Amino acid sequence: MADAKQNKGISLFALIAMVISSAIGAGIFDLPTTLARAATPGVTLITWGITAVGIMALAISLKNLVLNKPELEGVSDYARAGFGDFTGFVSGWGYWLSAWLGNIAFATMMMSAVGYFVPSFHSGNSLGAVFVASILSWLLTWFVVQGVESAAAINAIVTVCKLVPLAAFALMAAISFKVGIFTAHFWENFSVNTAGMFSYSHLTFDGFVSQMKGCLMAMMWVFVGIEGASMVAARAKKKSDAGKATIVGLLTLLFIYVFLTMLPYGYLSQAELVKIKSPAILYLFESMTGTIGGAVISIGMIITIFGAWLSWTILPSEATSLMTKQKILPEWFGYMNKNNAPSHSLWLTQIFIQIFLISILFTDQAYTFAYSLCTSAIVVCYVLVGAYQLKLGIQEKNVAWIIAGFIALAFQVMAVVLAGLTYLWLSMVIYAIGLVFYYRARHDYGYQISRFEKVLSAVMILAAISAIVALVTGVITI
Repeated sequence: MADAKQNKGISLFALIAMVISSAIGAGIFDLPTTLARAATPGVTLITWGITAVGIMALAISLKNLVLNKPELEGVSDYARAGFGDFTGFVSGWGYWLSAWLGNIAFATMMMSAVGYFVPSFHSGNSLGAVFVASILSWLLTWFVVQGVESAAAINAIVTVCKLVPLAAFALMAAISFKVGIFTAHFWENFSVNTAGMFSYSHLTFDGFVSQMKGCLMAMMWVFVGIEGASMVAARAKKKSDAGKATIVGLLTLLFIYVFLTMLPYGYLSQAELVKIKSPAILYLFESMTGTIGGAVISIGMIITIFGAWLSWTILPSEATSLMTKQKILPEWFGYMNKNNAPSHSLWLTQIFIQIFLISILFTDQAYTFAYSLCTSAIVVCYVLVGAYQLKLGIQEKNVAWIIAGFIALAFQVMAVVLAGLTYLWLSMVIYAIGLVFYYRARHDYGYQISRFEKVLSAVMILAAISAIVALVTGVITI
């Protein structure tokens, strides 16, 4: 009986796969041209280095918290333990929001990949594309309702499958790489003027900052999901495996991302790269190998996004379940069915996803809006993880913890400020809706709402109202 109990749960390999699969989704397939539009090879490499330090500090913070605070579960619990229940709600609700918005981005880009074979799906938000995406979304939710551990096991297999086409692209890009093209304009400040012409000028400090800003949001987006192992740590065979999986997964992701985004700079000039159709890797591979190669990458892209979509179907329900345990959401959210899956939360989240999927029929910016809002929302969670790690480091007088927490906190704040606060402002609308559930939970569990919480709630509601007004009046455009 003891052996059977020990073997139950998510394995280390499955946890690593969840980190990689949660992060590798739609973003990687368009990243080469996204970065080429923003920066030259030199600035891109430096920005990767800055991002690597910031994200590694976050991963180390998550690992430390998993190991040293085993009684805590997930990002919302870290925020709650460090700064109170209301802050825990802000972190958990932001995580839930970012997770299902990420699913919208996946659905849109996956339908664009299908569009390589079915042209009417190419936009990602046609009527047929939204219909198919809706069916897939409901099926994935149903699958996860059957049991989270089994879904994680399937995801581990999908992760292996998804790395094969990316490896094929990396091999062809390496073969096609030309040092002369890569170094031709390594540092020059690249720009596109109003006439559609390309020009280069000497790199200045302002030019460097401008290029770095253009890279940050895209780079942060492709790392969203590295906390996946920490979010399901309670379901792991050994809780310490969640920390190991986060570090190993991050190092793997860094190698993949840097390799896949820097090689194209040596295949085409920057001016040529920005002209490549979206998704970039698909059409770059097609130009290297022909139509068959494009079809192979399209299939690989569909598998890749499916894997990420599966992971991110698990994560939002885990967030709401944990918040129920912490008594910052009503008990209804934490109901577990016979398969030990949070079915109420899963189905409610699916309803939100369906509403948003229908709404993208009326916009041509669905993917950009979804991933930008997703990234901005989860930055709040990451900031609070870094802040809690920093607080513990100061309390324990542990210099390594202080450094990791400070860097994680500083990087996330810097990145979201440089990338722009518009999407964070818009996310206040969903936060304001979440306050209804928080106040209900406080009432149900017999807790009093403090004056501080009331003041913060009022600020969030005012921010939400002003965001709606700005959106209606055209001050904010999406």
